[in-house]
Amino acid sequence: MEVRVANVRKEFERFPALHDVSLDIKSGELIALLGPSGSGKTTLLRLIAGLERPTRGNIFFGDEDASHKSIQERNVGFVFQHYALFRHMTVADNIGFGLKVRHGSSRPPAQEIRRRASELLDLVQLSGLEKRYPAQLSGGQRQRVALARAMAIEPKVLLLDEPFGALDAQVRRELRRWLREIHDATGHTTVFVTHDQEEALELADRVVVMSQGRIEQVGTADDIYDAPNSPFVYGFIGESSSLPVKVENGEIWLADRPIGLAAPPNEPSGEATLYFRPHHVELLDGCSGCIAGTVAASRRVAGTRRVELEIGGERQRVEIELPVDHPAAQKSRVAFRPGRWKLFPPA
Repeated sequence: MEVRVANVRKEFERFPALHDVSLDIKSGELIALLGPSGSGKTTLLRLIAGLERPTRGNIFFGDEDASHKSIQERNVGFVFQHYALFRHMTVADNIGFGLKVRHGSSRPPAQEIRRRASELLDLVQLSGLEKRYPAQLSGGQRQRVALARAMAIEPKVLLLDEPFGALDAQVRRELRRWLREIHDATGHTTVFVTHDQEEALELADRVVVMSQGRIEQVGTADDIYDAPNSPFVYGFIGESSSLPVKVENGEIWLADRPIGLAAPPNEPSGEATLYFRPHHVELLDGCSGCIAGTVAASRRVAGTRRVELEIGGERQRVEIELPVDHPAAQKSRVAFRPGRWKLFPPA
């Protein structure tokens, strides 16, 4: 099922939570809505679900305008962060609940509901637990039940709101891999909300990066990480440092000297901000054109070492990544040049 969000605005008591957002989701695609708190990602998910109505704009399921249809009429499956399972029901009854409450001829026979619940228990790797209650399950198992319940109604679209947010890091990693396998096996059009960039980049076919009620960028994990289109995306996805620079005669200058980088073609002269990632740097023994700084701090990060450098008289700080035993980590002065970088207009 294709989903199209067309120029949607959403206000809460005249406060705009979304500003004219448009997004096309392909049938069978796994999309991540990624952004900090208050970016509008959960509001957009709830609008797609039918839990909220747009102030302006439209939401289409295929060619049909679903903007004012209920969640039941849209036939979407919704998975919440905190499971929302019925504590007094067994696992099997929780999974079959959405089918049991259907009206009239749309409700399958009891035997068919049991068969469907059993199939889904196999799919989510919980066979043999159908008679247990939610309190007897781990957090990861409860979330698997919640997903099975959402899939039981054979939804047109599957929606997940921070589905792994309440789980510890190891369980999150396991369930990420499992969710991708489930998606590939079932082919549901799936949209999930997360503030965890690693989760989004690992799981999604495409990532929608949101900030302050707007979509900043839409693309694959490689697009988003390697070619961010704004300072926000560069700073939010992965780790980065920035320095105020200026462009003169096609060269990039820091303070009163060039740093050995040629500005992109057609880059206008004047002030700019240079962005780069800690691991995209080349260390130099000395140079007539480079960035040099004094080691202010050094810390171990897994198999590497992060060195914080103080740059120039204005005491700007940047981070670069070094091998754990690299001697530069102990030096008082380190010279480097970014190998991959991007210029943006000054903030």
